[in-house]
Amino acid sequence: MTANPPAVSAAQAPATTRRAQRWWRMGVVAAALLMSLPTLVVAGHLLLPSGAVWAHLADTVLADYVSNSLILMLLVAAGTLLLGVSAAWLTAMCAFPGRGVFEWALLLPLAMPAYIIAYTYTGMLEFSGPLQTAIRDLTGWGYGDYWFPEIRSLGGAGLMLTLVLYPYVYLLTRAAFLNQSLCVLDVSRTLGESPWGAFRRVALPLARPAIIAGLSLALMETLADYGTVQYFGVSTFTTGIFRTWYGLDNAPAAAQLAGVLLLFVFSLILLERYGRRQAKYHHTSQRHQAIRRFVLSGWRRHGATLLCALMLLLGFLLPAGQLALWAVTIAEEGFGGAFAQLAGNTLMLAALASALALLLALFLGYGARIAPSRVTTAATRVAGLGYAVPGTVIAVGVAMPFAALDNTVDAWARAHLGFSTGLILSGTLAAVTFAYLARFLAVSLQTVESGLGRIKPSMDEAAKSLGAGGWRILGRIHLPMLRGALLTALLLVFVDVLKELPATLILRPFNFNTLAVRAYELASDERLADAAPASLAIVAVGVLPVILLSRAITASRQTQE
Repeated sequence: MTANPPAVSAAQAPATTRRAQRWWRMGVVAAALLMSLPTLVVAGHLLLPSGAVWAHLADTVLADYVSNSLILMLLVAAGTLLLGVSAAWLTAMCAFPGRGVFEWALLLPLAMPAYIIAYTYTGMLEFSGPLQTAIRDLTGWGYGDYWFPEIRSLGGAGLMLTLVLYPYVYLLTRAAFLNQSLCVLDVSRTLGESPWGAFRRVALPLARPAIIAGLSLALMETLADYGTVQYFGVSTFTTGIFRTWYGLDNAPAAAQLAGVLLLFVFSLILLERYGRRQAKYHHTSQRHQAIRRFVLSGWRRHGATLLCALMLLLGFLLPAGQLALWAVTIAEEGFGGAFAQLAGNTLMLAALASALALLLALFLGYGARIAPSRVTTAATRVAGLGYAVPGTVIAVGVAMPFAALDNTVDAWARAHLGFSTGLILSGTLAAVTFAYLARFLAVSLQTVESGLGRIKPSMDEAAKSLGAGGWRILGRIHLPMLRGALLTALLLVFVDVLKELPATLILRPFNFNTLAVRAYELASDERLADAAPASLAIVAVGVLPVILLSRAITASRQTQE
């Protein structure tokens, strides 16, 4: 691997180049500030004096929000660590029946939004569901004659989130196990360590940074969840923000609540960074060879297959099958004109937001490339901060400045023009789209930056020496080479927008629904079967990035081998 030649410094560049770089730098900073506006608005409310409503929240429900959020995080942390690390070790380092299928199939739960799996399991496990009905038919028991776990509880929410979030830990930990030096494991075995000892005393500590990174992602998704906890009646920060916003009609208190949630999220980010900073493990060996997996035998062989099969069954196959069954039973009315309208709204919003996010990511990534500096680097990092922020917080951060701008314009129009402009931005698709951009820009930005990083800077210099300007280099050289990365970025944001629920619920225009919102509304009315077509459509489209991810991992492994 050859090192890239050093970029031309600002002092060495011609005057026209320096001027162009200055404009690019200003553009990148302006775009980054605009995209981070929702986060800054919410964070700024932490500095404002608290009002009577906030004092009321602190005296009554804030302790429940904090305790329930912490307990939920602990449950999800324990579950995702147990399932994710176990599956990663088994599929990366052990040989057992079905391993080749499980290594990619265990990623499928990523396509299942947590709120949809919650609706599905509720339908299967509630008193009138097929499981309890079968128990009563077989035993003759009636209501109250037997104990059955309550799915609508804090533990149930933790289980639902664990089943769909363990792939974050599994994905990163498995990659860490595969990249570990075989010499280290070989030495541990020659010193008498058993396979379990090599895992516990060598492989696991070496994979610690990857495990912490995966766990942080899972916990941030836990804090961001709204559909599951609302449906199960569990009071957390996200449900509290909704109640304060709509129930108490107090935007500043909701923003302060969102600010506290923001502190939780940033604490997780710092924890993840701290974990990586403390990792001082280095591989001194350059030895690369095919992995010699531990061949499991006896009950371990069947136990490994059973564990992976259960994770796949409970996290994807069972809920997807139940959704398909419900969708078939109501196919005639479920996939009619109303569904087409919902699908059209959703696809239009997802296409618009993903295209804009791609253009913005291209502008930021290319600007940071041709005008490199600490300022542009910091600006691109700030622009991508929204992905770590829950959709509820982003929605509050968008609604408040948009409402203030609308009121200002309306007051000016009334005073100087004699008519009211009404709401120009609030409650429109513009607000929803802006929230999507602030939330998911990081997805497309990281993909574009990764693609640009594979293009040697010497190609830019060669094009400049032939008289090509910045835009011409982008259009004639970079864009054709970035087609794969651009398509991936477009698809990833498209699917994320398709699944997004809380920001859409808060900001959508009146009487405007998407598939996610309609599924949530129907499930809230206990019409679980009616919610199946919309839920199934979201899951079906969500499988696409999982397939892309699996293919990318396979290609990477083939390249390494």
